[in-house]
This record gives sequence, C-alpha cells and structure tokens, in this order.
Amino acid sequence: MVALLVLAGGWYWHRHATIDTQQAWRTATVTRGDIRVAVSATGALAAISTVDVGSQISGQVTDVLVDFNDHVRKGEVLARIDPGTYEAQIAQGSAAIASARANLASAQATLRNAQADYARKAQLAQQQLVARSDADLARAARDQAQAQVNAAQAQITQQTASTQTSRLNLQRTVIRSPVDGVVLTRSIEPGQTVAASLQAPVLFQLAEDLSQMQIVLAVDEADIGQVKAGQSVSFTVDAFPDRQYRGEVQQVRLSATNTSNVITYPVVVRVDNGDGSLLPGMTANADIEVSRRDDVLLVPNAALRFKPDDADAPAHADTGGGSRGGGMADALARAAQDLKLDASQQAAFDAALQSMRAKAAARRAPENAQPGAATSLFGGRGGGGRRGGGNGGDAGQQGAMRQRMLERYRQQFTAFRATLDPARQQRWDEALAAMASARRAPLYRLVDGKPVQVQVRIGASDGSNTEVSGDIHEGDVVIVGASRAAGSGT
Repeated sequence: MVALLVLAGGWYWHRHATIDTQQAWRTATVTRGDIRVAVSATGALAAISTVDVGSQISGQVTDVLVDFNDHVRKGEVLARIDPGTYEAQIAQGSAAIASARANLASAQATLRNAQADYARKAQLAQQQLVARSDADLARAARDQAQAQVNAAQAQITQQTASTQTSRLNLQRTVIRSPVDGVVLTRSIEPGQTVAASLQAPVLFQLAEDLSQMQIVLAVDEADIGQVKAGQSVSFTVDAFPDRQYRGEVQQVRLSATNTSNVITYPVVVRVDNGDGSLLPGMTANADIEVSRRDDVLLVPNAALRFKPDDADAPAHADTGGGSRGGGMADALARAAQDLKLDASQQAAFDAALQSMRAKAAARRAPENAQPGAATSLFGGRGGGGRRGGGNGGDAGQQGAMRQRMLERYRQQFTAFRATLDPARQQRWDEALAAMASARRAPLYRLVDGKPVQVQVRIGASDGSNTEVSGDIHEGDVVIVGASRAAGSGT
C-alpha cells in the first residue's frame, strides 16, 4: 500500500512539474506551407494609349459632333471649324494663278518676237549689212524675254503652292478621329474660337482601347530592387473593394521621382479590363508578388525574436549531429525541382549533390574527432551561438564565408549548370545567390521542457511567418515567448 502511494505521488509530482514547465513558455509548432512576399504600392489606372486630338488652324467652332464616352471610328468627324476664311483664300489664290498664267502668255509672245528679231539681225550681221552691236542688242532682248517667261512660270508655281496650302487648311477645318477609341475628354463647345498660334490646342482626348489598361505604380526605392518584369500583381480599387484584380509587371522605369526626399520609381502594370469595370483615373492599391516559396518550413516571426533570460538560457547551442548541413542540400533540391529538369539533367544534379555530400562528410570527419568541434553551415568550424566581441568583424567573416560557399557550390554544380538552357541557368544562379546571402539566426526549440538553441537560415518572410532551413524539422516545438506566469516568477 505504501509503495502504491509513493508511485502515485511520484506520478502526480512529475505530471504537474511537466505541466508547470510547459506553461512557462509560449510555443509554436514548425509547419510546412507556402509563403508569399509582396511589395505594396499605389498608382492610377490609365489607358495604354491615349491620343490628344488638336487643331492645326485657328477659327470659330461651328459643330461638335461627339460627346464624352462616345465610341468613335478612325476618320470619323469629331468637329468642324468655320471654313469661310480658307475658302476665300482659295478663291484669291485661284485668281492669282489665272493672272500669272496671263502674264506667262504675254511673256511667251514677247520671247517669240525677240527670238525672231535676233535671228534676222544675226544673219544680217554675218553679211555685214547691220552693225554687230545691233545683233548684240537683239540677243539681250531675247534673253530678257526668256527670263520674263521663267519668272511668270515661277509665279504660277508659287501661287499654286499657296492655294494648295489654303486647300489643306480647308480640309483641316474638319477635325477627324485618328484612331478607333473612346472620347475621354472634350474641351470645346460650338461657337468657341480656337487659336492655334504656337501649338495645337487639344480639343479631344481619345483612349484607343479600354479593354486593356495599365497602372503606373510608385514603388519605394527600398523595394524596387525586388521588382522585375513578369511578376504577378493583385490590386483593388475603391469602387469595388471586395474584388481582387490581377495584372502583370510590364516595365520598371528608370526615371526616379523625388517627393519630399522620398525616392520612388514608376512600375508599369498591364491589366485586363475585358468587363469594363475599371475606369481611367481610379486609384489602385496593388501588391506585387516579388517572391513565392512553396512547401517550405515556416516559423512565426516571434520565434526568431525570442531570447531567453540568463537563468533560462541553454548552456550551449545544439550543434550535435543529425541533419546538420542537410538544410542546404534540401534547398538545392527544391531549387532544382523548380527548374523542371528532364531525366539527364536530374541525373547530373543528383551526381553533383552526392559528390557535395561526400566532400562535406570528408571535411567534417577530422573536425568531429576533436572534442567540442562543430562544423558550421558553411563548411568550416564554428559554434552555434553568438560570439562576443565586435560585430563588424563577425559580419565580415560571415560575408567571406558566404562568398566561399557560393564559389564552392558554383564549382560543384558546373557540370549540371552546363546542361541547362540560358533561362534556367539564370534562375539557378539566382537561387544559389539567394541561398548564399541568406542570414542565419538562433532559434530555440523546447526539448524536455528546456530551451535548446539551434542555428537556422532565414528565407522569405511575409510579416507573420518566416521560411527557415537547417537543423529544424516539421513538427518541432519552438519557443515564441515566456508566459506571464513564468515572467512574474509565480
């Protein structure tokens, strides 16, 4: 009976001690899922192509034949300007042409007479019946008559060109649509006078096609490095707050805008507006999907911010065995999977990955033989915790290690990379660079009621959860904070 009481008491004490220990920490479970990283920006919707229709001539508007939102065809008459002035100019020019032609006929008659007179006197001068000077005067009279004919012909050409200009201006009194489109704005009324002196005044603004529109987003300089053409965009407008629209980044423009010392860059997003619900000028609140990671390990951001008190801190970081370095191999395998390799390319990748693992095991063997030695994620020796001393030296050392790791993996997978086409080579290089530049941070797992520190690589974050890799597995319990009871000492 006494033995049973002792066993029951021990079980009760152990159970409540375990519960009290677990209640001292707020925890979360490492999950596997998808993470989406987006850059937020705002911009205004606009037609892809907008045409300003103006007037090249001055005059009074007599007719306006279209209104706002009217659909027009190319060549359709939009407005008319009083043609009276230009009709009068044409009549005046026609009269001037007729006068010039009469002058030409007179000059031609004078030329014929001068040519006959010169021919007679030249013959008589050869016979020495008249003086040589008379023949020279007759030749000069002939040349003058020829010049008068040329001048009359030039005058006809000039008057014809002037009249043609008046005819063109008469045609311009009819304002026609240069494209098929929709009238966005109309800035004239019948009876209004148009003055086209230094530049053509804009009478109408036409949008060619509103079934395809664009948004010009203002993206902050801190985020512009992540934005590239082809990325997916989701956005909403105030008119339909419950509806999500989709678009695609078409262009990242280089023309920066400085507004109160805030630098932004214009990003053009192409949008399908087949249903016509989007209107020019609407404000779009957009999210540009700059990164998406599928089927990765996720932890709450609070777990990466947690630091235990000195009394609860682990005696040493968890560097023991297990899957150390496996996280990088898994990341490389995921990057290769995203490339959708064929059989030969997959074989080349598997061979390179197996060779990498063998070399890593060979490097770890002599180091693991030494007491307390641990291999870091970059292939060198190092502990899992944060060293004391200057942070600048540590940052520089980590940067050098990352660079060495990147060069090592580039060399290791050179043969595999050669089997890829240029587009997939670029994606592979970007994946390697992203893995090499990934930051490392301590994470605290809850093991037997105590925090155990592990070093993980930090990937993409959506503000709530962060991608991690390294000596961490799905289902592990990580500490996100201390409970209030534990913090108060009760």
